[in-house]
Order: sequence, then C-alpha cells, then structure tokens
Amino acid sequence: MWRNSLTLLGLLALLAIGCEQKGAGTPPSTSSGATTAKSGGTAPADTHAATPATSAAAPITQGAAEGGDVVLFGEVGSLTGPEASFGISTRNGIELAINQANAAGGIKGKKIAVRVYDDQSKPEEAANAATRLVNQDRVKVLLGEVASSNSLAMAPKAQQARVPMISPSSTNPKVTEVGTYIFRVCFIDPFQGFVMAKFAHDNLKITRAAVLKDQKSDYSLGLTEFFTRKFTEMGGKIATTEAYAKGDSDFRAQLTAIKAQKPEAIYVPGYYSDVGIIARQARELGIPKKIPLLGGDGWQSYKLFELGGSAIEGSYFSDHYSPDNPSPVVQKFLAEYKAAYGSVPDSLAGLGYDAARVAIAAMQRAPDLSGPAVRDAIAQTKDFPGVTGTITLDENRNAVKPAVVLEVGDGKMKYITTTSP
Repeated sequence: MWRNSLTLLGLLALLAIGCEQKGAGTPPSTSSGATTAKSGGTAPADTHAATPATSAAAPITQGAAEGGDVVLFGEVGSLTGPEASFGISTRNGIELAINQANAAGGIKGKKIAVRVYDDQSKPEEAANAATRLVNQDRVKVLLGEVASSNSLAMAPKAQQARVPMISPSSTNPKVTEVGTYIFRVCFIDPFQGFVMAKFAHDNLKITRAAVLKDQKSDYSLGLTEFFTRKFTEMGGKIATTEAYAKGDSDFRAQLTAIKAQKPEAIYVPGYYSDVGIIARQARELGIPKKIPLLGGDGWQSYKLFELGGSAIEGSYFSDHYSPDNPSPVVQKFLAEYKAAYGSVPDSLAGLGYDAARVAIAAMQRAPDLSGPAVRDAIAQTKDFPGVTGTITLDENRNAVKPAVVLEVGDGKMKYITTTSP
C-alpha cells in the first residue's frame, strides 16, 4: 500500500506495553494488525496483512512525558510496501519481548513503551523516521531495520545523535561500519554467502552455478559478491551473472540467458517478493526443478509459497533459525508467540525478539540510561541465549552465530543443516 504525500511518516502506533497509559486525554492510535497491550495482556495481531499507519503522530504517554517512569524505545519497520511481511513479523517479536520484560518489572523499575514508524519499505522514509525518533521522540534505543538499504539510511542519524541502534536482521557488512553506536543481532553476508556456497558445493555437489541479483539492493549485491567469491574458491564456476532491479516483474530475459549457460543451480539473493515470481517464470521457461534456486534469508516469508507455488519447491536458502530446533529456548518462544499471535514465528520474528531482549538486558546492566552507557553495555553482549542462536557481539558490533539451511517444501520450510562460523 502506498501513501500520499501527507502520510510519508505516519505513526503506526504507540504501543504502551505492560500498563495502560494515555497521553493528554488522547489515546494512542492503533490500526489493523497493531495492538496496544493493557495490564500485561497482548491481543492477537494479524501477521498476514500489511498494517496501515495513522496520518498523525500520537503523543507520548503521560508517564513518559511527565513522570519519567517509562523507557521509550523506537522502532522503524516496513509495515507496508513490498517487504511488509518482514516488518510485521519483526514488530510482533519486539512487542512480545517488551511485554515479557514489563511483566518481569521493566528496566530499573520503569515500564517500557515502543513507538513504531512505518517506512513503507523505502530508505528515505526509514531515514526520516529515525531522525524523528532520535531528535523529537528522544528514544533511548532504536530498533530496525530489516532491509540493509533501509538500515544504511537510518544508521547515520542514530550515530550522530549517539543513540544506540540495533538492527535485527540487516546482514550487509556496511551497516555497522557506519559507527560505534550501530549493532546487529544477525550474522553478516560474508558468512551467509559462505554458508550457501559450501552447501551447494559439499551437499548438492554443484560445480556450475548462475547468479540473478538485484542491482539496486545492497543486500543482494553483498550476497552476490560473497557467494561468488567462496563458490569460486571451492572450485566452482559461475556460468553467468544476470541483474534485475527492485520493482521489476518480468525476469524472462535474464532467465533465458541463464538457461542458455546450462547451470546446475541458480543463486537468487533477493527478497521473497521477487524470488517467488522468478521461480514461476524459470519453470515456465523450461528450467527444470532439478536445477534448484538457492538464496539467503530474504526468502523467509509465508508469502514465498503464495508467490512461488510449486515452482519454488526443492529450492534452498540460508536462514537464522528453524522452529524445528528442539532447544528449550526456541520451543518456549514458539509457544509464547503462538499464544500471542496465533501463528508460528518466522526468523524475522525471532530476530526482532532477540534484538529487543539484547537491548533490554544491556539497559539493565548499564549504570544509567544515557546513550554512551547503553552503547557500552550492548557492546559487552556475550553468550546471550537468543532464540536465533547464542549471540556474542564482536569488535565490529556484529553477531557471531551459526546459520541454518532450509529446503522449501510443500507449504513448509524443512531444516537441512547448521553451519557454524
């Protein structure tokens, strides 16, 4: 859903978590798919629909503005637009973590609230939202974004304001290179590219691959670079590399060129919104299922099945976690998420949950809630028990953790293997 110029920075909701508070007699705005938790409860959210944002910013709660008894988080996500599935799952994971923290007493005796802005899957809107959150709303920490291009637009705003920012799932290395206040709880593309190159070479015995990349996506370009490098180092050959641009819907020319090179697999490091269509068109052009598509964590969405249908079956992608993991930490999260939202959480929900929990744990350890103190506490994160893996932040503020490979089946994603750094 696209907005007119009057709604470029519509505030989705002020989620006053854990206690019912209202500001200046005006209740925070909520809309379909968003929730305002009251008295520790959370209503189920519709995770299968994009959430329209309101056109006017709701005020900060009375407690945050006057009593100082609320710790305000900021969140920026793609709640509408082509990556809406990512933003909604991430929002739910963050909300669940904050709900649980408030039930346990909050941070230093203060309740937590989160102010959420929809960036409509646009980098320029992500930058505007980040500016508003750090300069006007005065949030203590910024959570977001999912897409690397959007996080790269946000990061300079957070760095300049000395507000710690944690990206749940932006994997491009450039994101944390922006500055010392920028963190992530996901692995980065050099590792993810290695994981799929290794799987293709060692498990699938692929020696000749083609690549179809999104030339306007930092995420796609990074994965292309690292997959190509690692696959070649392992003795594989890249038969051809073709390109498209975000927003394209016809990939037949590129796929025809790829077909002519007779690859054994096609690496498509894009987002689910493109990959599903690419899979259908590949099979329509006669590229058989014995030539699988391979990809990264941008594939993770229930909509991949809707868009790709049977054409995507038998393909593989690297991801952050699998709900099939028997770990007690994972299974507890699954049960709590399903109780709150009525669906099985994907990796984006898990990463949002982990990002919020890392921030909360750091704030509890920090001597105070100033930007520098919180930044230093986040940087000290080590062996944190995340649902997407044990998280240790390295000297570059990147998470060191394993990755999984999943196979796309008939309406489900099957765990295949785990690769550790």
